[in-house]
Amino acid sequence: MSEQIYDLIVIGAGPGGYVAAIRAAQLGMTVAVVEKREALGGVCLNEGCIPSKALLDSSELFALARDSFAGHGIVIDPPRLDLARMIARKDGVVKKLTDGVAFLFKKNKVVSVRGTARLTGERDGAHGVEVAAPEGTQQLRGRRVLLATGSEAAAIPFMPFDGETVVSAREALSFDRVPEHLLVVGAGYIGLELGSVWRRLGARVTVVEMLPKMLPNTDGQVADALMRSLKKQGLVFRMETKVTGFAKRDGMAVVTVESGGATEEITCDRALVAVGRRPLTAGLGLEELGVRLEEGRIAVDDNYRSSVAGVYAIGDLIHGPMLAHKAMVEGEVFAERLAGQASVVDYAFIPGIVYTWPEAAGVGRTEEELKTEGVEYAVGRFPFMANGRARCMDETEGFVKILARPDSGRVLGIHVIGPRASDLIAEAVTVMTYGGSAADIAMTFHAHPTLAEAMKEAALDVEKRAIHA
Repeated sequence: MSEQIYDLIVIGAGPGGYVAAIRAAQLGMTVAVVEKREALGGVCLNEGCIPSKALLDSSELFALARDSFAGHGIVIDPPRLDLARMIARKDGVVKKLTDGVAFLFKKNKVVSVRGTARLTGERDGAHGVEVAAPEGTQQLRGRRVLLATGSEAAAIPFMPFDGETVVSAREALSFDRVPEHLLVVGAGYIGLELGSVWRRLGARVTVVEMLPKMLPNTDGQVADALMRSLKKQGLVFRMETKVTGFAKRDGMAVVTVESGGATEEITCDRALVAVGRRPLTAGLGLEELGVRLEEGRIAVDDNYRSSVAGVYAIGDLIHGPMLAHKAMVEGEVFAERLAGQASVVDYAFIPGIVYTWPEAAGVGRTEEELKTEGVEYAVGRFPFMANGRARCMDETEGFVKILARPDSGRVLGIHVIGPRASDLIAEAVTVMTYGGSAADIAMTFHAHPTLAEAMKEAALDVEKRAIHA
């Protein structure tokens, strides 16, 4: 029997890898996917995007029952937390979605291979991939190989993860009890989201950040408004504060921090390190193969080709924000380009979202970027306080902000903080992708009463003709 040579071997079944595999199979290619986890879906489905949102939703419902139901005329005894059941629900959501990816693989005839992959070089027009698994090692061959192994949490060298006291997001999604004091190192979206979860459930939460502002790539007014809201919820922020030391004493973490020349110790029972992520390139055989890296990421061209013919990369392994939706679109476009289609990724219109409550989302340029670049712009803004649906929901924090060219009205950036900002930003992405203007948004029907009306009113406000503000 002749050796099976796949058209494409994908290493990594996260959002980028599994989307690329399915799309390539739809386009008629024979595809195999190598994944070291038992469950498909990568970090996103197993220990990132999905489980964190499940816990964010559950913890928000708990906080609403505790703090807000009475205002709606719903009188209940103080709610009690069943953390084990909440975690089990989160795990159930994850399993349904990872099983869904496995079903899609079967539906599209994608071969799934479990194990750890390493590239072994090209022979007779096909690349070799060695897959090591507990039951043994097998060899795969493919005309092309796509690397989509994603990233892992970056550690602080003197404060290594131990899975108990010093944890990454993975462990912070599965605590068996609510921490008494959770110290979050890093005021990025991961730290803020998980800090929010455990604060709602009763933990004391302190966020330490070495920069003067959290979420530095977010519109400044949005970031400031979010910080005020999180402070009202009880999170404590220590900005411009650097972690300089660490020790374990009596099962507690003792973290030394420095700010303004002064040093102090913070004692906590859990320390979540959320200072960023790093690409997972080790063990793939890249150096032996001669794959070129730039600052730890794989260098690729517009077709996602690496420096080695037949080897490609997407997602967190290449330049750009480490976001699941970026990887998913790259996976789709990679497969279509492989099939000769002229697909592109509009990198200028990747939305960024923080799933705290209120949520924050943005796309395009921030006001700070436009000022730095000397670009003229007009601003339209509308508060949710003046939105009828937000009033009905009792969720009036935040606003929609639109930045547009003063002459043509073409939208340069849209930034939202408020209820369901993660959903509202989709309209902004669509308008900007098609080169739309604030007037285009303003003249488009927005059903009443909806949160989306705030987008229309902000667009009207670009020309200072908002109706309800």
